[in-house]
Amino acid sequence: MTAAEETQQGQVTATALGPWPGQDPLEAIRSIRGELGDPHLPYLAELPGRGVGADAIGRTASLLVELAVDVQPHGWRLVDRPGRDLIRAKSALSTDINVLADVAGEEDSPASEFKVQLRGPLSLAAGLHLHNGERALIDYGARRDIAASLAAGVGEHLARVGGAVPGARLVAQVDEPDIASVLAGTIPTASGYRTLRSVPGQEVSELWRVVVDALHAAGAAEVVISVPEIEAPFERILAAGADGIAVPLKALTSRQWEQLAEAVEAGKRLWAGVLAVDNPAAEPAKAGEAADAVWRPWRQVGLPATELRTLRITPTGGLDGFTPSGATAVLTRLTHVADALNQLALG
Repeated sequence: MTAAEETQQGQVTATALGPWPGQDPLEAIRSIRGELGDPHLPYLAELPGRGVGADAIGRTASLLVELAVDVQPHGWRLVDRPGRDLIRAKSALSTDINVLADVAGEEDSPASEFKVQLRGPLSLAAGLHLHNGERALIDYGARRDIAASLAAGVGEHLARVGGAVPGARLVAQVDEPDIASVLAGTIPTASGYRTLRSVPGQEVSELWRVVVDALHAAGAAEVVISVPEIEAPFERILAAGADGIAVPLKALTSRQWEQLAEAVEAGKRLWAGVLAVDNPAAEPAKAGEAADAVWRPWRQVGLPATELRTLRITPTGGLDGFTPSGATAVLTRLTHVADALNQLALG
């Protein structure tokens, strides 16, 4: 472990989850790097405001190997050959990485860590459609193929990002926003009249492990799976070999906190979604209040203050609903929350 890694793992840090407002990747990366300097975790922003191909499904689908996609009236569909929408998604991602390289090349103090986000295989399968219009999630073989294709594509992606930020420790965030519905069998069919059969929990862990292992093999020093708090399958995340869990804290039950405490004690990292961002017009919680929302349950489950160093502080969701200045202010507040927790950790 390098000295920089020891420093970062010895204190609470801040990051955000990916989506950013606007259409300008240069403005986005400069804002993110300006607020999330060391020891915090900057990241390659997603700009869904750019339209088709910049959305989370299209962006991740552009990484797939030997699987092509295009946009149809019902959404992204697996197709026989690449179409213009896939080309657009690949081009946007390449532009973002090139801009990142330009910004990083101008910095006096390069980032020691850097994060990428991608849609996880289950939520990706829920968002992609087969030739018949049904969701790929319905088909066991399609689920396997998508996970394997994504695993095959992450190596080149991490290599390109790593080349843009030489020497940075790479962190990967795997987003599974639909996982509760996938496990519960409540994802609607294409017709909307039925729901798709639930995916067994064991298969979920296996598909996650395919991608997690590929990310580790590609050089990711930390792989975290991000899920909503409702019915969050923490045990499945840990079974998949992930290094940590990213989850909003507000609605967690006592039992879920106990599960998180066990994970922290086992050496896993917690990315705590403490700053609510569902209403961009509302004033973000004060740093002390947000820190207390972590500190109280942390102590209630018996975790020591010294273990706060495993935390990364995040918003509860993406920042694409904000103005660029508003999103930047959220990053500033996140670093203040991290500072407040570091003071608590010091006693």
